[in-house]
Amino acid sequence: MIRATSIRKRFGDLEVLKGVDLNVAKGEVVSIVGASGAGKTTLLQILGTLEKADSGSLLINGEEVTKLGSKALSAFRNKHIGFVFQFHHLLPEFSALENVMMPGLIAGRSMKDCAPRAEELLERLNVLARKEHKPNQLSGGEQQRVAVARALFNNPGVVLADEPSGNLDSAHAKELHQLFFELRKELGQTFVIVTHNEELAEMADRRLVIRDGVI
Repeated sequence: MIRATSIRKRFGDLEVLKGVDLNVAKGEVVSIVGASGAGKTTLLQILGTLEKADSGSLLINGEEVTKLGSKALSAFRNKHIGFVFQFHHLLPEFSALENVMMPGLIAGRSMKDCAPRAEELLERLNVLARKEHKPNQLSGGEQQRVAVARALFNNPGVVLADEPSGNLDSAHAKELHQLFFELRKELGQTFVIVTHNEELAEMADRRLVIRDGVI
């Protein structure tokens, strides 16, 4: 599902990634750990096409994404990649339901067309009763579940999570971790998770350590 070869990235004089090679199979859950500043988030942003590598090759589901123009890349990202961040990045002026629909609306679908899929996901994540609530009316755990539902809206092949439970208490963090594995079992999604949470890292099929710019 993901094949990254010789990924390099520098910011000014600082070379953060020094030739990273990474292969992730379809349906695999991979965790990436490492010290702060090791390049975990930079790598995740490159895998998610939010950041461009200085050199190297990146194939996602067989497509060489480094060769896509910006418009094609945005469309590819919206369709094939879901993101879950530490800070949920829900839009405060919209309800939970509207936030979940956002990837579909961005793709040009109508609200009427998007609503059933959004409700289905909110129900799967046990937050359907909160669908009309704005983010500031939801608990931290509920906000993160809405963010996961949004990430899954377009049924992406790849879900990238950056410290997804970093802002949750231990009970909600455990629930969220379990949820990723349930979703993989049900939907066959591929997960790449950057985390400082050792329990989550150990639950993954593979735990990768990034150190000195390489895995």
